[in-house]
Amino acid sequence: MPKFEKIPMKTPIVEMDGDEMARVMWKLVKKSLIEPYVDLRTEYYDLGLKHRDEANDKVRLEAAEAIKRLGVGVKCATITPNPERVKEYGLKAEWPSPNATIRKQLGGTIFRKPVIFKNVAPAIRSWKSPIVVARHAFGDIYDAQAISFDHDGKLTLSFSYDSSSVSSSREVEGPGVAEAKVNSLMSIEDFASACFEYALREKMNLWFAAKDTISKVYDAAFKRAFARLYEERYAESFHKAGIEYAYYLIDDAMSRAVRSEGGFVWAAKNYDGDVISDLVSAGFGSVALMTSELYSPRGWAEFEAAHGTVQRHYYSYLRGEKVSTNPTATIFAWSGARRMKAKLDSTPELQRFSDALELAVRKTVETDNVMTKDVAALAGISTFVTLEEFIAKTRQNLEALLNR
Repeated sequence: MPKFEKIPMKTPIVEMDGDEMARVMWKLVKKSLIEPYVDLRTEYYDLGLKHRDEANDKVRLEAAEAIKRLGVGVKCATITPNPERVKEYGLKAEWPSPNATIRKQLGGTIFRKPVIFKNVAPAIRSWKSPIVVARHAFGDIYDAQAISFDHDGKLTLSFSYDSSSVSSSREVEGPGVAEAKVNSLMSIEDFASACFEYALREKMNLWFAAKDTISKVYDAAFKRAFARLYEERYAESFHKAGIEYAYYLIDDAMSRAVRSEGGFVWAAKNYDGDVISDLVSAGFGSVALMTSELYSPRGWAEFEAAHGTVQRHYYSYLRGEKVSTNPTATIFAWSGARRMKAKLDSTPELQRFSDALELAVRKTVETDNVMTKDVAALAGISTFVTLEEFIAKTRQNLEALLNR
């Protein structure tokens, strides 16, 4: 095997480890596809559920603060425990979502883009170009306050400031539940601006979808922010770029999207974007082919795979079985983070390596027809490889590219 002079990194990136099969993939990708070629510098934070429990979950905030300090983070998928997971892992508490914490601390917008291979047809056959889901990464139900009640009564939503307050009340028949979600107008405007900027950079049409006809205060605030910013700052630039901005009711957007050829940015509120990104990933084939990039208006960025911890594969792996887990989105998270760091540190050789790594994945799938089980099924191929075999073939292609 040829020896390569490792590419140096000027400054570290924040590395956040995770759980289950995602953690296994994380280690394999680092060991086989990064560390032999890059003098990797990271500031490591273990966000695995066991360590978070041992550290009383302080590591969540520490990781977020590190991204603010170093500018770029790359994150492995993590478990957000429910009561069953608390029992399974013997946890002290039902700890909050690390993703929600990081998004709240950094602000910004999550852009989720599918990786499309030429020889893999989307599950939604009309889709020919990527749909990028721009998800507002702040507030909504992820930072909501909720209560349950056993009797009839009056439900009041109240906001107090100085010696004044505003409130809204209604009579409610119990027993029942209630939830109040909150957002920031500054964050909404940052979100809208990020979506317009991304669409201009990628020269893609931009949709924003909500339900202002029903949510006449909350969703309407988003609609107004997008409309105002478009008219004041972006209409002329969009016209010159030959792209368009459109607002749709979210149910209308769903039906339009399924009938479309793709090729647009779909902006949505936090919860809506969570759901839509899974729809888009399934429509293009596999959630393991969906990248997730968080960009903050203050210049910070965080990269991760859009999928979860792949629990079912992990239990098979623990039994000693061979698994065909797809590492594509994990590989692209690492390459995206290093590309961003290369831009910040002015290290073009690191950017070229990141580009070569993504090209190596494409050659593995498109040229060699070497695929994990999920992708092979989409391509109509009966044979597939294990996780380790896919990474080995990608490494072979990477070294061929580096030896050019």
